Amino acid sequence: MTKSELILKLAERNPHLYQRDVERIVSTVFDEITSALARGDRVELRGFGAFSVKRRQSRTGRNPRTGEAVQVSEKAVPFFKTGKELREKLNTKG
Repeated sequence: MTKSELILKLAERNPHLYQRDVERIVSTVFDEITSALARGDRVELRGFGAFSVKRRQSRTGRNPRTGEAVQVSEKAVPFFKTGKELREKLNTKG
């Protein structure tokens, strides 16, 4: 599902809201999650999951084309851990 598809579904389920307002709400939620992660905070949505930031240490990598050693700098990567309810819903049969 893309962001625009999410906005359309939410607008369909909430006919009392204008689509532009739903778009603003979805963008605001995503922006707030992004800002919190950029600050190093953890974002938990009960039943859905938790977003956090993990650090990858600097390391020596290899250029796949030449085989030459390349220094890869430390970086922060987003991490998502599913919540119990979401995991259970994904693993039920039927």
